[in-house]
Amino acid sequence: MNNKLNIGLIGLGTVGQGVVKVLSSYDDIEIVSCAVKDLNKKRDVEVKNLTTDVYSIVNNPEIDVIVEVAGGVWVLEPLLTAIKNKKHIVTANKELLARHGAQLFDCARENNAAILFEASVAGGIPIIQAIKTSLKANNFDCVAGILNGTTNYILTKMEEDNLSYDDCLKNAQKLGYAETDPTNDVEGYDAMYKIALLANIVFNKRIDASKIYCEGITKISPLDIKSADELGYKIKLIAQAKKVENSTDLDIRVHPMLVWKSQAISEIKNATNAVLLKGFPVDKLMFVGPGAGEFPTTSSVVGDILQIKSEITNSDAILPMQTCHHHDYANQISVDETVNSYYLRIEAQNKLGIIGQIGLACQSFGVNLSSILQKGINDNGSATIIVVSEDCREKDINSMIETLEKTGDIKVVNKIRVM
Repeated sequence: MNNKLNIGLIGLGTVGQGVVKVLSSYDDIEIVSCAVKDLNKKRDVEVKNLTTDVYSIVNNPEIDVIVEVAGGVWVLEPLLTAIKNKKHIVTANKELLARHGAQLFDCARENNAAILFEASVAGGIPIIQAIKTSLKANNFDCVAGILNGTTNYILTKMEEDNLSYDDCLKNAQKLGYAETDPTNDVEGYDAMYKIALLANIVFNKRIDASKIYCEGITKISPLDIKSADELGYKIKLIAQAKKVENSTDLDIRVHPMLVWKSQAISEIKNATNAVLLKGFPVDKLMFVGPGAGEFPTTSSVVGDILQIKSEITNSDAILPMQTCHHHDYANQISVDETVNSYYLRIEAQNKLGIIGQIGLACQSFGVNLSSILQKGINDNGSATIIVVSEDCREKDINSMIETLEKTGDIKVVNKIRVM
Protein backbone atom coordinates (compact mmCIF):
# COMPACT_ATOMS: atom_id res chain seq x y z
CA MET A 1 0.00 0.00 0.00
CA ASN A 2 1.30 3.49 -0.84
CA ASN A 3 1.24 6.39 1.63
CA LYS A 4 -1.83 8.05 0.12
CA LEU A 5 -5.15 7.56 1.94
CA ASN A 6 -8.08 7.25 -0.45
CA ILE A 7 -11.42 8.61 0.77
CA GLY A 8 -14.94 7.87 -0.39
CA LEU A 9 -17.23 10.72 0.68
CA ILE A 10 -20.97 10.30 1.23
CA GLY A 11 -22.71 13.66 1.44
CA LEU A 12 -21.65 17.05 0.14
CA GLY A 13 -23.71 19.45 2.20
CA THR A 14 -22.33 22.01 4.63
CA VAL A 15 -20.04 19.60 6.47
CA GLY A 16 -19.12 17.61 3.37
CA GLN A 17 -17.96 20.78 1.64
CA GLY A 18 -15.98 21.72 4.74
CA VAL A 19 -14.23 18.35 4.62
CA VAL A 20 -13.32 18.90 0.97
CA LYS A 21 -11.92 22.36 1.72
CA VAL A 22 -9.78 21.20 4.64
CA LEU A 23 -8.51 18.01 2.97
CA SER A 24 -7.44 19.99 -0.10
CA SER A 25 -4.31 21.02 1.83
CA TYR A 26 -3.25 17.39 2.43
CA ASP A 27 -1.20 15.93 -0.43
CA ASP A 28 -1.38 12.42 1.04
CA ILE A 29 -5.17 12.23 1.31
CA GLU A 30 -7.39 12.08 -1.76
CA ILE A 31 -11.17 12.11 -2.14
CA VAL A 32 -11.56 9.50 -4.87
CA SER A 33 -15.33 9.78 -5.28
CA CYS A 34 -18.34 11.41 -3.63
CA ALA A 35 -21.98 10.29 -3.47
CA VAL A 36 -24.69 12.94 -3.56
CA LYS A 37 -28.43 13.03 -4.13
CA ASP A 38 -28.36 15.80 -6.75
CA LEU A 39 -25.51 16.02 -9.25
CA ASN A 40 -26.59 19.47 -10.46
CA LYS A 41 -26.87 21.22 -7.11
CA LYS A 42 -24.72 24.34 -6.84
CA ARG A 43 -21.85 23.91 -4.37
CA ASP A 44 -18.87 25.92 -3.13
CA VAL A 45 -16.39 23.16 -3.96
CA GLU A 46 -15.53 20.93 -6.89
CA VAL A 47 -15.11 17.20 -6.40
CA LYS A 48 -14.20 14.75 -9.12
CA ASN A 49 -16.24 11.62 -9.68
CA LEU A 50 -19.56 12.80 -8.26
CA THR A 51 -22.15 10.03 -8.32
CA THR A 52 -25.64 9.22 -7.10
CA ASP A 53 -24.67 5.55 -6.73
CA VAL A 54 -23.44 5.16 -3.17
CA TYR A 55 -22.64 1.47 -3.72
CA SER A 56 -20.11 2.36 -6.41
CA ILE A 57 -18.16 4.01 -3.58
CA VAL A 58 -18.51 1.45 -0.80
CA ASN A 59 -17.59 -1.34 -3.24
CA ASN A 60 -14.63 0.50 -4.77
CA PRO A 61 -11.47 -1.49 -3.89
CA GLU A 62 -9.30 1.62 -4.22
CA ILE A 63 -11.02 3.38 -1.31
CA ASP A 64 -9.64 2.91 2.21
CA VAL A 65 -12.01 5.03 4.32
CA ILE A 66 -15.66 5.99 3.93
CA VAL A 67 -16.51 9.43 5.33
CA GLU A 68 -20.26 9.71 5.83
CA VAL A 69 -21.70 13.18 6.47
CA ALA A 70 -25.04 12.82 4.69
CA GLY A 71 -27.13 12.01 7.76
CA GLY A 72 -30.18 9.78 8.11
CA VAL A 73 -30.58 6.07 8.68
CA TRP A 74 -30.76 5.26 4.96
CA VAL A 75 -26.95 4.90 4.95
CA LEU A 76 -27.04 1.86 7.24
CA GLU A 77 -26.87 -0.77 4.51
CA PRO A 78 -24.22 1.06 2.43
CA LEU A 79 -22.02 1.44 5.51
CA LEU A 80 -22.47 -2.22 6.48
CA THR A 81 -21.40 -3.10 2.94
CA ALA A 82 -18.35 -0.85 3.25
CA ILE A 83 -17.35 -2.47 6.55
CA LYS A 84 -17.70 -5.95 5.06
CA ASN A 85 -15.37 -4.73 2.33
CA LYS A 86 -12.83 -3.96 5.10
CA LYS A 87 -13.18 -0.20 4.88
CA HIS A 88 -12.93 2.05 7.93
CA ILE A 89 -15.73 4.51 8.68
CA VAL A 90 -15.73 8.13 9.82
CA THR A 91 -19.21 9.51 10.44
CA ALA A 92 -21.04 12.45 11.98
CA ASN A 93 -24.36 10.58 11.96
CA LYS A 94 -25.69 10.54 15.55
CA GLU A 95 -29.14 9.24 14.60
CA LEU A 96 -27.72 6.27 12.73
CA LEU A 97 -25.34 5.33 15.56
CA ALA A 98 -27.93 5.85 18.31
CA ARG A 99 -30.48 3.65 16.54
CA HIS A 100 -28.28 1.09 14.77
CA GLY A 101 -24.88 1.40 16.43
CA ALA A 102 -24.95 -2.13 17.87
CA GLN A 103 -25.27 -3.63 14.40
CA LEU A 104 -22.58 -1.39 12.93
CA PHE A 105 -20.05 -1.89 15.73
CA ASP A 106 -20.57 -5.67 15.77
CA CYS A 107 -19.98 -5.77 12.03
CA ALA A 108 -16.88 -3.59 12.39
CA ARG A 109 -15.41 -5.89 15.04
CA GLU A 110 -16.03 -8.96 12.88
CA ASN A 111 -14.30 -7.29 9.94
CA ASN A 112 -11.44 -5.60 11.82
CA ALA A 113 -12.65 -2.14 10.83
CA ALA A 114 -12.72 1.08 12.82
CA ILE A 115 -15.74 3.38 13.21
CA LEU A 116 -14.82 6.87 14.41
CA PHE A 117 -17.57 9.36 15.20
CA GLU A 118 -16.19 12.33 17.14
CA ALA A 119 -18.27 14.78 15.10
CA SER A 120 -21.56 13.04 15.96
CA VAL A 121 -21.86 14.22 19.57
CA ALA A 122 -20.72 17.81 20.07
CA GLY A 123 -19.44 19.19 16.78
CA GLY A 124 -15.97 20.59 17.32
CA ILE A 125 -15.65 19.55 20.99
CA PRO A 126 -13.24 16.56 21.21
CA ILE A 127 -15.24 14.83 23.95
CA ILE A 128 -15.16 11.21 22.71
CA GLN A 129 -11.40 11.21 22.29
CA ALA A 130 -10.98 12.70 25.76
CA ILE A 131 -13.21 10.11 27.45
CA LYS A 132 -11.58 7.17 25.69
CA THR A 133 -7.98 8.26 26.24
CA SER A 134 -7.03 10.97 28.75
CA LEU A 135 -10.00 10.24 31.04
CA LYS A 136 -9.92 6.47 30.73
CA ALA A 137 -8.89 6.07 34.42
CA ASN A 138 -12.20 7.53 35.63
CA ASN A 139 -15.37 5.89 36.88
CA PHE A 140 -18.10 8.31 35.84
CA ASP A 141 -21.37 8.96 37.66
CA CYS A 142 -22.87 11.43 35.23
CA VAL A 143 -22.57 12.98 31.80
CA ALA A 144 -24.82 15.89 30.88
CA GLY A 145 -24.86 18.98 28.80
CA ILE A 146 -26.23 21.38 26.25
CA LEU A 147 -25.93 19.32 23.09
CA ASN A 148 -28.08 21.24 20.62
CA GLY A 149 -27.12 24.69 19.41
CA THR A 150 -30.48 25.53 17.85
CA THR A 151 -32.44 25.20 21.08
CA ASN A 152 -29.77 26.96 23.11
CA TYR A 153 -29.83 29.86 20.66
CA ILE A 154 -33.63 30.12 20.92
CA LEU A 155 -33.62 30.01 24.73
CA THR A 156 -30.81 32.59 24.86
CA LYS A 157 -32.73 35.03 22.66
CA MET A 158 -35.97 34.46 24.60
CA GLU A 159 -34.07 35.44 27.72
CA GLU A 160 -32.05 38.37 26.35
CA ASP A 161 -34.64 39.90 24.00
CA ASN A 162 -37.86 38.95 25.84
CA LEU A 163 -39.27 37.38 22.67
CA SER A 164 -41.69 34.48 22.25
CA TYR A 165 -40.55 31.01 21.28
CA ASP A 166 -42.14 31.40 17.83
CA ASP A 167 -40.35 34.71 17.13
CA CYS A 168 -36.99 33.31 18.22
CA LEU A 169 -37.47 30.21 16.09
CA LYS A 170 -38.18 32.35 13.02
CA ASN A 171 -35.02 34.37 13.68
CA ALA A 172 -33.02 31.16 14.09
CA GLN A 173 -34.32 29.91 10.74
CA LYS A 174 -33.40 33.18 9.02
CA LEU A 175 -29.86 32.93 10.39
CA GLY A 176 -29.49 29.28 9.38
CA TYR A 177 -29.40 27.97 12.96
CA ALA A 178 -32.68 26.09 12.49
CA GLU A 179 -33.99 23.96 9.64
CA THR A 180 -37.22 24.72 7.78
CA ASP A 181 -38.64 21.76 9.71
CA PRO A 182 -37.03 22.25 13.15
CA THR A 183 -38.69 19.25 14.81
CA ASN A 184 -35.52 17.22 15.27
CA ASP A 185 -33.93 20.05 17.24
CA VAL A 186 -36.76 21.74 19.13
CA GLU A 187 -38.42 18.50 20.24
CA GLY A 188 -35.11 17.24 21.65
CA TYR A 189 -34.46 14.29 19.31
CA ASP A 190 -31.05 15.55 18.18
CA ALA A 191 -29.89 15.85 21.79
CA MET A 192 -31.42 12.46 22.57
CA TYR A 193 -29.29 10.71 19.94
CA LYS A 194 -26.19 12.47 21.25
CA ILE A 195 -26.73 11.60 24.92
CA ALA A 196 -27.34 7.99 23.89
CA LEU A 197 -23.87 7.90 22.30
CA LEU A 198 -22.22 9.66 25.22
CA ALA A 199 -23.84 7.30 27.74
CA ASN A 200 -22.68 4.33 25.69
CA ILE A 201 -19.08 5.54 25.90
CA VAL A 202 -19.11 6.82 29.49
CA PHE A 203 -20.84 3.80 31.07
CA ASN A 204 -19.61 1.05 28.72
CA LYS A 205 -23.15 -0.13 28.07
CA ARG A 206 -25.28 -0.21 24.99
CA ILE A 207 -28.19 2.23 25.16
CA ASP A 208 -31.69 1.77 23.79
CA ALA A 209 -32.50 5.24 22.42
CA SER A 210 -36.21 4.38 22.22
CA LYS A 211 -36.30 4.21 26.04
CA ILE A 212 -34.90 7.72 26.56
CA TYR A 213 -37.47 10.24 27.79
CA CYS A 214 -37.42 13.22 25.44
CA GLU A 215 -39.15 16.60 25.76
CA GLY A 216 -38.43 19.73 23.76
CA ILE A 217 -38.65 23.47 24.36
CA THR A 218 -41.88 24.34 22.53
CA LYS A 219 -43.86 24.92 25.75
CA ILE A 220 -41.36 27.38 27.25
CA SER A 221 -42.83 30.89 27.44
CA PRO A 222 -41.29 34.30 28.18
CA LEU A 223 -43.14 34.14 31.52
CA ASP A 224 -41.28 30.91 32.37
CA ILE A 225 -37.97 32.56 31.43
CA LYS A 226 -38.78 35.64 33.56
CA SER A 227 -40.05 33.62 36.54
CA ALA A 228 -37.00 31.37 36.47
CA ASP A 229 -34.79 34.48 36.44
CA GLU A 230 -36.57 35.91 39.51
CA LEU A 231 -35.98 32.62 41.32
CA GLY A 232 -32.27 32.61 40.45
CA TYR A 233 -32.33 30.22 37.47
CA LYS A 234 -31.96 30.08 33.71
CA ILE A 235 -33.72 27.56 31.48
CA LYS A 236 -31.66 25.23 29.28
CA LEU A 237 -32.39 22.11 27.28
CA ILE A 238 -30.32 19.54 29.15
CA ALA A 239 -29.45 16.02 28.00
CA GLN A 240 -28.24 13.90 30.89
CA ALA A 241 -27.29 10.33 31.70
CA LYS A 242 -26.45 9.39 35.27
CA LYS A 243 -26.19 6.39 37.53
CA VAL A 244 -29.11 5.82 39.86
CA GLU A 245 -27.90 6.05 43.45
CA ASN A 246 -27.00 2.66 44.98
CA SER A 247 -27.76 0.92 41.69
CA THR A 248 -26.27 -0.01 38.33
CA ASP A 249 -29.36 1.39 36.57
CA LEU A 250 -29.09 4.47 34.37
CA ASP A 251 -31.34 7.54 34.30
CA ILE A 252 -31.14 8.96 30.76
CA ARG A 253 -33.37 11.79 29.55
CA VAL A 254 -33.60 15.03 27.58
CA HIS A 255 -35.80 17.95 28.65
CA PRO A 256 -35.72 21.63 29.67
CA MET A 257 -34.30 22.29 33.13
CA LEU A 258 -33.96 25.22 35.47
CA VAL A 259 -30.24 25.71 36.09
CA TRP A 260 -28.89 27.81 38.96
CA LYS A 261 -27.21 30.99 37.71
CA SER A 262 -24.21 30.04 39.85
CA GLN A 263 -23.63 26.95 37.68
CA ALA A 264 -21.18 27.53 34.84
CA ILE A 265 -23.42 25.80 32.32
CA SER A 266 -26.06 28.51 32.82
CA GLU A 267 -23.73 30.95 31.02
CA ILE A 268 -23.50 28.87 27.83
CA LYS A 269 -25.18 31.08 25.22
CA ASN A 270 -26.39 30.99 21.64
CA ALA A 271 -25.30 28.01 19.52
CA THR A 272 -22.47 26.97 21.85
CA ASN A 273 -22.47 23.43 23.30
CA ALA A 274 -21.20 22.21 26.66
CA VAL A 275 -20.56 18.74 28.07
CA LEU A 276 -20.33 18.08 31.82
CA LEU A 277 -18.63 15.02 33.29
CA LYS A 278 -18.55 13.92 36.91
CA GLY A 279 -16.41 11.01 38.01
CA PHE A 280 -13.62 9.69 40.16
CA PRO A 281 -10.81 10.60 40.43
CA VAL A 282 -11.20 13.67 38.19
CA ASP A 283 -14.37 15.01 39.92
CA LYS A 284 -16.08 17.58 37.65
CA LEU A 285 -15.14 18.77 34.16
CA MET A 286 -16.87 20.92 31.56
CA PHE A 287 -16.00 21.00 27.85
CA VAL A 288 -17.26 24.03 25.92
CA GLY A 289 -17.15 24.82 22.22
CA PRO A 290 -19.02 25.12 18.94
CA GLY A 291 -21.42 22.20 18.61
CA ALA A 292 -22.27 22.52 14.93
CA GLY A 293 -21.41 24.36 11.74
CA GLU A 294 -19.20 23.72 8.75
CA PHE A 295 -15.72 24.02 10.19
CA PRO A 296 -16.22 22.99 13.85
CA THR A 297 -17.77 19.71 12.70
CA THR A 298 -15.19 19.38 9.92
CA SER A 299 -12.48 19.69 12.56
CA SER A 300 -13.69 16.53 14.26
CA VAL A 301 -14.29 14.65 11.00
CA VAL A 302 -10.80 15.38 9.66
CA GLY A 303 -9.29 14.64 13.06
CA ASP A 304 -10.78 11.14 12.86
CA ILE A 305 -9.50 10.71 9.31
CA LEU A 306 -5.98 11.65 10.42
CA GLN A 307 -6.17 9.19 13.32
CA ILE A 308 -6.90 6.39 10.88
CA LYS A 309 -4.19 7.58 8.49
CA SER A 310 -1.58 7.52 11.26
CA GLU A 311 -2.26 3.87 12.06
CA ILE A 312 -3.63 2.22 8.94
CA THR A 313 -0.22 0.94 7.81
CA ASN A 314 1.09 0.13 11.30
CA SER A 315 -1.29 -2.51 12.64
CA ASP A 316 -3.83 -5.09 11.57
CA ALA A 317 -6.15 -3.94 14.38
CA ILE A 318 -6.04 -0.15 14.33
CA LEU A 319 -7.15 2.15 17.15
CA PRO A 320 -8.17 -0.53 19.67
CA MET A 321 -9.05 2.13 22.29
CA GLN A 322 -11.64 3.57 19.91
CA THR A 323 -13.36 0.23 19.34
CA CYS A 324 -16.66 -0.70 21.00
CA HIS A 325 -15.92 -3.74 23.19
CA HIS A 326 -19.16 -4.05 25.18
CA HIS A 327 -22.33 -5.96 24.32
CA ASP A 328 -24.63 -5.64 27.33
CA TYR A 329 -27.50 -3.17 27.34
CA ALA A 330 -27.97 -0.79 30.25
CA ASN A 331 -31.03 -1.05 32.44
CA GLN A 332 -32.68 2.33 31.82
CA ILE A 333 -35.24 3.45 34.37
CA SER A 334 -38.56 5.04 33.43
CA VAL A 335 -38.89 8.80 33.84
CA ASP A 336 -41.71 8.06 36.34
CA GLU A 337 -39.08 6.64 38.72
CA THR A 338 -36.71 9.60 38.50
CA VAL A 339 -36.25 12.04 41.37
CA ASN A 340 -36.22 15.78 40.68
CA SER A 341 -37.10 19.17 42.00
CA TYR A 342 -39.85 20.81 39.92
CA TYR A 343 -40.95 24.24 38.74
CA LEU A 344 -44.71 24.46 38.14
CA ARG A 345 -46.50 27.35 36.45
CA ILE A 346 -50.10 27.26 37.61
CA GLU A 347 -53.14 29.17 36.34
CA ALA A 348 -55.90 29.24 38.99
CA GLN A 349 -59.24 30.86 39.63
CA ASN A 350 -58.82 34.01 41.70
CA LYS A 351 -60.70 32.92 44.77
CA LEU A 352 -60.14 32.00 48.40
CA GLY A 353 -58.52 28.68 49.28
CA ILE A 354 -56.47 28.08 46.12
CA ILE A 355 -53.12 28.08 47.93
CA GLY A 356 -54.67 25.77 50.51
CA GLN A 357 -55.75 23.34 47.78
CA ILE A 358 -52.23 23.30 46.41
CA GLY A 359 -50.84 22.65 49.88
CA LEU A 360 -53.25 19.78 50.61
CA ALA A 361 -52.50 18.10 47.27
CA CYS A 362 -48.77 18.38 47.94
CA GLN A 363 -49.22 16.88 51.40
CA SER A 364 -51.20 13.95 50.01
CA PHE A 365 -48.34 12.89 47.76
CA GLY A 366 -45.36 13.83 49.93
CA VAL A 367 -44.35 16.85 47.85
CA ASN A 368 -42.66 19.66 49.80
CA LEU A 369 -42.57 23.15 48.31
CA SER A 370 -39.44 25.28 48.61
CA SER A 371 -40.86 28.49 47.10
CA ILE A 372 -44.15 30.07 45.97
CA LEU A 373 -44.35 33.12 43.72
CA GLN A 374 -47.68 34.75 42.80
CA LYS A 375 -47.56 36.81 39.62
CA GLY A 376 -50.78 38.81 40.11
CA ILE A 377 -54.14 38.70 38.32
CA ASN A 378 -54.35 38.13 34.57
CA ASP A 379 -56.68 39.93 32.16
CA ASN A 380 -59.06 36.95 32.21
CA GLY A 381 -59.34 37.10 35.99
CA SER A 382 -57.12 34.08 36.68
CA ALA A 383 -54.05 34.11 38.92
CA THR A 384 -50.61 32.90 37.89
CA ILE A 385 -48.79 31.05 40.66
CA ILE A 386 -45.23 29.72 40.39
CA VAL A 387 -44.14 26.99 42.78
CA VAL A 388 -40.85 25.11 43.11
CA SER A 389 -40.80 21.76 44.89
CA GLU A 390 -38.09 19.97 46.76
CA ASP A 391 -36.89 16.63 45.39
CA CYS A 392 -39.65 14.09 44.81
CA ARG A 393 -40.49 11.26 42.44
CA GLU A 394 -41.84 12.10 39.01
CA LYS A 395 -44.87 9.87 39.47
CA ASP A 396 -45.73 11.61 42.76
CA ILE A 397 -45.61 15.11 41.26
CA ASN A 398 -47.71 13.88 38.33
CA SER A 399 -50.30 12.41 40.71
CA MET A 400 -50.35 15.68 42.64
CA ILE A 401 -50.92 17.63 39.41
CA GLU A 402 -53.72 15.28 38.37
CA THR A 403 -55.42 15.78 41.75
CA LEU A 404 -55.13 19.57 41.52
CA GLU A 405 -56.59 19.71 38.02
CA LYS A 406 -59.61 17.59 39.00
CA THR A 407 -60.83 20.51 41.13
CA GLY A 408 -61.57 22.49 37.98
CA ASP A 409 -60.11 25.63 39.56
CA ILE A 410 -56.45 24.91 38.85
CA LYS A 411 -54.45 24.17 35.69
CA VAL A 412 -50.74 23.35 35.67
CA VAL A 413 -49.64 25.06 32.47
CA ASN A 414 -46.03 24.00 32.53
CA LYS A 415 -43.80 21.62 34.50
CA ILE A 416 -40.02 22.02 34.27
CA ARG A 417 -37.49 19.96 36.16
CA VAL A 418 -34.69 21.61 38.13
CA MET A 419 -31.05 20.60 37.59
